[in-house]
Amino acid sequence: MSTIRSRLAAVCTGLALAVIGSPAHALERLVLRFPFLETSITLNLAESGSAEELIRSSPDLSDLLAATDGRLLELLQKVFQAPLPVETKQFLEGSTGQPLLEQALMAATDLVDLQGVEADTTGRMLTDALIRAEAKQQPNILGFLRELPGEEASIQLGRVIDAANRLKANQEKGVALAKAGPAASVTAALQAPLTPVWTRQELTVAVSHRPEAVSVLMLVPTGNANGRVVVISHGLWDDPESFEGWGEFLATHGYTVLMPDHPGSDGAQQRAMLAGDREPPGAEELRLRPLDVSALLDAVESGRLLSGRGLNTQSVAVVGHSWGGTTALQLVGAVPTVRKLSTRCADLRDPERNISWILQCSWLNGIAQAGVADSRVKAAVAVSPPLRLLFEQSSSKNLSTKVLLVSGTRDWVVPSGPEAIAPMRESGATKQGHRLVLAEGMNHFSLRSFRGETQPAVVGPLLLAWINEQLGLNEAFTFSGGGWGDPTVNLVDVSDRL
Repeated sequence: MSTIRSRLAAVCTGLALAVIGSPAHALERLVLRFPFLETSITLNLAESGSAEELIRSSPDLSDLLAATDGRLLELLQKVFQAPLPVETKQFLEGSTGQPLLEQALMAATDLVDLQGVEADTTGRMLTDALIRAEAKQQPNILGFLRELPGEEASIQLGRVIDAANRLKANQEKGVALAKAGPAASVTAALQAPLTPVWTRQELTVAVSHRPEAVSVLMLVPTGNANGRVVVISHGLWDDPESFEGWGEFLATHGYTVLMPDHPGSDGAQQRAMLAGDREPPGAEELRLRPLDVSALLDAVESGRLLSGRGLNTQSVAVVGHSWGGTTALQLVGAVPTVRKLSTRCADLRDPERNISWILQCSWLNGIAQAGVADSRVKAAVAVSPPLRLLFEQSSSKNLSTKVLLVSGTRDWVVPSGPEAIAPMRESGATKQGHRLVLAEGMNHFSLRSFRGETQPAVVGPLLLAWINEQLGLNEAFTFSGGGWGDPTVNLVDVSDRL
C-alpha cells in the first residue's frame, strides 16, 4: 500500500511540476486518464473543501470507494494531505529560469494537457502557487493544486506507459549483447579483500577558474607506488566518496588517485540548491569540470600538491562516472557541438529520449567554450556518460587516446542503447581502438564502490587493466590480456559485435 501511495503522490507532484503559466483562475478539475482501461477519473477541485469532500464528490470514484471498503479513501486522503517539503519553495525560488529546471519541467509537461493557461517552463508560477498555498495555511499537495492556474488538467497516464516502453526499447540491445557473452574471465588474485597500503588525505586547492577552491580526496600508495596518477571525476550531485572503492583498488596497485569534488555539481551543491541557497548547475559547468581536473594536475606539476613524490604528470589517466564520464571524454579531445542539442531537445517523442537528455539539453548555452582537452591525459574510462546529443559521430577520430566506455544494461538514467551502443556503432569507434564493455544487470548507480567495502569494486580490475595498457605498463595486468572480469557480474566486451 505504501508503494501505491508513493506513486499516487508522485503523479500529483508531477502535475504540480508540469502545470505552470500566467495566473488566470484556480485549477478547477483534475482528470486522471487511463487509456488502457478506456476510462478517466475527474476530481472537482473547486467544489470541495477537505480532501475527503474532494474524493467523495467524484462520481467516478464512488464504485472504487465501495469496492475497497474505505481503504482507497484513506489512501487518497494521505496523498492529498501530504505536506510539501519545506525546501520546495526555496528550491524553486532559487532555480527559476535555470536551464536544468526548464528542461525538467518541459519533460514533465509531456504528461499533462492543461486548458485555460499558457505554458511557462521558468518555474515562476510554481513558486507563486506555493506562496499562496502557504499563506492560506494549506502547504500540502491539495492546497498546492488549488493554487495552480487553469481550468482543467489531464494527466495522461498512457504517456507514462509510453515512456516505460521507450526505456525498455533503449535497454534491449544492451541486454541482448551482454547475454550473448562471453563474459570476461576472472583473476582470482584480484578478488581478495584489499589490504590498505595507502594513505587517505583531503585537501583544498585554489584554482583560477572558480571563486571557490576545489576539494580533493587523495589516496597515496605507501609501498609499491608506480609514479602514475589517476583522476576520478564524480557525476551530477555525487561525491568522491561514492568512488573511493575504485580509488582503493587502483591505489593498491601503485596508482596515486586524485578525486576532485566538483563544487558546481556535487552533493553539497544539491543540498544548497534544495534549500534555495544556490541555483541548479548551469551550462558553464560543462567547461568548469574539466578545468577542475587540469587545475589539480597543474598543482601536482608545480609542486603545490604531493610535492617530492616524483609523479608523472605528462601521462595520466582520467576515470569518470555519469557527468564525470563526459568530463573524461572532453579531456581527451571530445568537443561538444550544438547541432543535435538544437534539433532533438524539443522533440518529446524522440524514440531515444531518456532521463539524461534533461541534463544534456541544459548544456546548450555552454557549448561554445566546452572544448577543453588536456594533452597530459593519456588514458580515459567513461562509465555511463551522457553523450548522445553532445558529440558528433566523427568525434571518436579526433580523440587523443583510446577510450573505454562502460555501461550497465539496466541503466535507466543513461540507457546503453542510445548513449553507448548507438554512438559506438555509428561512429565506427571500435576501428580506432575504442572499446565498449557492458555490465550485465547493472543500473546507473550500482557500479559505484564506497570506502572499505569487503569485496573489490566490480569494475576495479577492468579499470586497472585498461589504464595499465594505455599508459604503457605492458609488463603488468592489461585489458588485452583478459582476466578483468568479476565473479558476480558479467562484464562483456561487445566492441567487435556492434
